[in-house]
Amino acid sequence: MLTVEALIDEAGNIKILQPISIQGTRRALVIVLDEPALYVAETALLSESSLAEGWLRPEEDEAWSYLQQAT
Repeated sequence: MLTVEALIDEAGNIKILQPISIQGTRRALVIVLDEPALYVAETALLSESSLAEGWLRPEEDEAWSYLQQAT
């Protein structure tokens, strides 16, 4: 089972907030929360995973290692 956050607009359209990977067609349950949606810039959500790939590279750690030496 997989739980993901989504937004539902006034027309009933459902938009999942992050990419998901599933095999084949799946059933889903939708729970509508009794609270307003917090809108986050879509570009920020879409870029998070691609930026994380760069942040987690050893070259990135090496490039910023001088900051750790200062503490």
